[in-house]
Amino acid sequence: MPSLTAWVVFCGQAELWWLRLLRPGFRHCFVALHDGRHWVVIDPLAPFTDVAVLDLPPAYDLPGWFRALGMTVVRARLRRGLARPAPWGPFTCVEAVKRVLGLHAPFVLTPWQLHRRLTRPGG
Repeated sequence: MPSLTAWVVFCGQAELWWLRLLRPGFRHCFVALHDGRHWVVIDPLAPFTDVAVLDLPPAYDLPGWFRALGMTVVRARLRRGLARPAPWGPFTCVEAVKRVLGLHAPFVLTPWQLHRRLTRPGG
């Protein structure tokens, strides 16, 4: 089984009025997974979750492309082999990304908090 690399993408788009209360640049997040051959983007939106398998060359720098669009991109560790269920949380883009990553962090609720958690030493 190929190893997966995860990248969490943070952006400032705020189509819902209440998202404008969040930190600019960190109003939404989604995850891009790469297995060395394929890119899969999982974007949890308010009305639905968009899952896309992108038809890109294996070496394409998708995180770099997101950065060029002004988004913040962080490489994230995938946690697998967990025995306990994830703690309950409201279903938001942050919660969806945490579930993909296997990150059990009940007090991480906003994209900015998730960014800080992923970028802290040992995060």
